[in-house]
Formats: sequence, C-alpha cells, structure tokens
Amino acid sequence: MSFPIITADERLAESRGVKGVLIGKSGIGKTSQLWTLPADSTLFFDLEAGDLAVEGWTGDTLRPRTWPECRDFAVFIGGPNPALRADQPFSQAHFDAVCTRFGDPAALAKYRTLFVDSITVAGRLCLQWCKGQPQAVSDKTGKPDTRGAYGLMGQEMIGWLTHLQHTRDKNVWFVGILEERLDDFNRRVFSLQIDGSKTGLELPSIVDEVITLTDCKVEDGVLRRAFVCHTLNPWGYPAKDRSGRLAQVEAPHLGRLMEKIAGPAQPAAERLDFAPPSVPTPEGDPS
Repeated sequence: MSFPIITADERLAESRGVKGVLIGKSGIGKTSQLWTLPADSTLFFDLEAGDLAVEGWTGDTLRPRTWPECRDFAVFIGGPNPALRADQPFSQAHFDAVCTRFGDPAALAKYRTLFVDSITVAGRLCLQWCKGQPQAVSDKTGKPDTRGAYGLMGQEMIGWLTHLQHTRDKNVWFVGILEERLDDFNRRVFSLQIDGSKTGLELPSIVDEVITLTDCKVEDGVLRRAFVCHTLNPWGYPAKDRSGRLAQVEAPHLGRLMEKIAGPAQPAAERLDFAPPSVPTPEGDPS
C-alpha cells in the first residue's frame, strides 16, 4: 500500500469551489448579489431576515435561528471531520445524529453555492450561545465570565468557518458588514464588523477571497459600485485574491466574478511579481 499522495493531474481535475467573504457597508447592495447567482443551484442561508432586497428571487432559503442549527447545517453539507472525537461538533457522531434528523445529505447536491448572510449575525448567535456554556461562568465566583465567553466564541466560529472551507465541491460566500473608524493618527481604518477579535483577524487566512463592495466616483463624477479585490489597494479596504485571476477593481457582479476565478489561470511568471521594490533616493544623496 503506497502513501496516499495526490498527483498533480488528480489535483487539477478535482472539483473545488470558491470560499470568500463579501464585505460592504450597510445598504451598499451585498444581499442583492443573490440576483447575480443561478437560483436553481444557490442556497440562501438567511440569518438577517433581510431578504426584502431579493423579494422575487426564486432560489431556496434556509433560516436558522440558533447557533446549534448553524453547526448542524455545516456538518450536514460538509460531512464529518474524521480527526475529531465523538463528543466534538463536526465529528462522525455529530454527522450521524444530524442525518438521522434530516435525512440523506445528498438532497443538497443540487446546491453549488451557499450564500451566508451574514457572518456578523452568525457571530451574534454564536456569542449568545457561548454565554450559556460552563466556560462562560467563573469557577471562583459563579458569575458570568466575559473573557471565557469570547474565548469560546472564537473557537466555535473558527471551527465552523474552517469546516465550511473544507467543503471542497461548494462555493461558500460569507457576507459581512464593513466597519470604518479613525485610528490614533486620524486615518481611516476598515475591518469586518463582528463580535470578538479572533474571527475578524483569522477569517482572511481561512477563505480564498476577500472582496469589498464599495462605491467610487467615475469620470463623470457619478458614484458607482465596484469590487475591490487586491490586498494592496490605495484605499486600505480589506481584500485578498488567492486565485490570481482578478484585477484590483472588478465589476460588482458576483456571478461573473466567480466565472473569472474558475477560468484559466495565468502562468505564475505573469501573475506573480518577485522584483524588488524601487527605493527612492534620499534628498541630498550624491548617488
């Protein structure tokens, strides 16, 4: 028996989906991106009850109200993690229990894309659940332990996101609210709005794509929406493109964006820049 090495041909032939975060300020049109996705193969994971923007959209919807329901769906669609113990979420035992209640997960095979709106609300549901767990109560005083609750929330959210990230054959998009503030030097700083710091800090390293939906002025002075896709952008927006196929700014159409990500890749020599940066010569330097 040989070690289970995956060859390059096997890896390139695998079916794999895009995992991404779509961030934008309230009202910019994040939920409306559902209109750009095929309704027959998209499942709307509606946590915000904010579907007025997509009234008339003909796709299917799921409306979990608690954190355990969010975990159950993640293991139902993603399958079990064989590395986990039976008493842990996303384990084989968890998967078997969920299948006993909901039936065969093959019923979800028709869904190619999961649109989670929003990760901000998922964080609130998670924190509410964590506050009722033993880790959120001080052993010494018996009073609520806020640090314990937030620590547990970070573990729960990262476990949930990582499990969905490993659902290789599905596209998963998490919608989040863009938070803007001024730092100590009066500069604009952007971040994902979510309770606790662990999830916001680690999320960009988990997903493949971080896209900020924002508005910008074009030549005629009119504000138009756009996707910012590169980490190095002049506005400081959260962004990341692991595929190497996206421009710094793309049209605000999630369906076409995914088609571009799934398209042919550029050779590494063309899409990666290994040249050293040019350093400006200080004033007065004779060189």
